[in-house]
Amino acid sequence: MTTTKPNTEQIIFDLLETVSDPEIPVLSIMEMGVVRGVKIIDDVVEVTITPTYSGCPAMDVIGDDIKKALNSAGFESKINLVLSPAWTTDWITQKGRLALEKYGIAAPLEPEADKEALLGNKKLVKCPQCCSFNTKMISQFGSTACKAFFQCEDCLEPFDYFKCLK
Repeated sequence: MTTTKPNTEQIIFDLLETVSDPEIPVLSIMEMGVVRGVKIIDDVVEVTITPTYSGCPAMDVIGDDIKKALNSAGFESKINLVLSPAWTTDWITQKGRLALEKYGIAAPLEPEADKEALLGNKKLVKCPQCCSFNTKMISQFGSTACKAFFQCEDCLEPFDYFKCLK
């Protein structure tokens, strides 16, 4: 049986906003688009999450952090991990994209632009420090598999670019 008390859903979503992505601590799991759904069944909060990629090592930590946040507010919880539909960078919120850039990680481009940038055909990745597009890829892989490593040729700062995943 599904039960909902007034404001309970909002309290749960507010709690989930406090759970950070362990690899990008300036983003909540809600901004990252990892949370796919929340249900309350027999007073148990069931949170469905999708990994950013199937081998993402952060999912266990995210699940534990969700349980801790909900438990601290008196909720019993269950985490459901689903792989389909696959996570996409389209699920990162606009607030999340801005937080990425403020943190020093270039936000993902659209698929065709991403391909052009990663193949070195066009300078489309904006430096999060000085906003220049005069950037070059240093490596296909950055601090994690979902990022590439770039450098700005104007301010000379290195930075991660979050690859587009569709």
